[in-house]
Amino acid sequence: MWLFLSLLALFMWSGSDLFSKLGCQDKSEKTSPLKMVIAVGLVMGLHAGYEILFKGIEFSWQVILIYLPVSALYIISMAIGYFGLRYIELSISSPICNTSGALVVVFYIIMGTRPDLKVLTGVAFTLIGILGLGIVEYKEDEVARAERQKASNMKYHKSLLAIILPIIYSLIDALGTFADSLVLETLDEAQANVAYEMTFFLIGLIIFAVLLLRGDFMITKSDRPKIVASLFETGGQVAYIYAISANVVSSAPIISCYSLLTVIWGRVFLKEKLTWKHYTSIGLAIAGIVILAIFDSS
Repeated sequence: MWLFLSLLALFMWSGSDLFSKLGCQDKSEKTSPLKMVIAVGLVMGLHAGYEILFKGIEFSWQVILIYLPVSALYIISMAIGYFGLRYIELSISSPICNTSGALVVVFYIIMGTRPDLKVLTGVAFTLIGILGLGIVEYKEDEVARAERQKASNMKYHKSLLAIILPIIYSLIDALGTFADSLVLETLDEAQANVAYEMTFFLIGLIIFAVLLLRGDFMITKSDRPKIVASLFETGGQVAYIYAISANVVSSAPIISCYSLLTVIWGRVFLKEKLTWKHYTSIGLAIAGIVILAIFDSS
């Protein structure tokens, strides 16, 4: 069962990346990233309600407050990720965002933990991959970039913001994971997940109310992918929790490969075409992620 759940999480999260990109890439719709947060909050709120009503998960405002710092970090990182999708190819953004695991190890090193050589190798591969992507993006000629993007449905100009936003996502998500490991020493994992989903739901409601009052909330065709992305994101989260709880050692490496599948979706559905330098850097980053998933979960 753990294998099925791991593959499901991998498929769901890569699908979430693809449909999030489709829902947020229109730069003319300034509120699309915020509407993405609303959509994810709605679906997560519905799932949290199901967990409380039908599965007997205990719910209290006290748990929400205890887990609030962690929830806030995760939600902020996701919102930044949605904004970032407007400025860069999904094939580049997703691997960078998924390198947060390496940054968590860095935080532990700063706190005095000394991981073994295998884990440090994974961190090195990941960070070299991120650095390589940044350099390739910064040095790529605009004419060459335009030529490369001919078949794509989106054109991107060289921008420091484009590469910084997914890095900021990774950093904040890593802080959330680091804080998560501390808070979960006192909280049940199922309760913490419900608290996270309910917080996301409440944040989504607040954003919806603000946009509605300002007259900035309008239903458009680009909202359909947002709902699909929200279903994939929540489904991936649920599959991930059960897969990890069943077999963390074998599940983690499989699920960590979802960015590789996202790169494939970007090539197939979005017609994204990268250079061999891009793919080499992405390969290094994903190799590092997998190494970390194998040796840091055992």
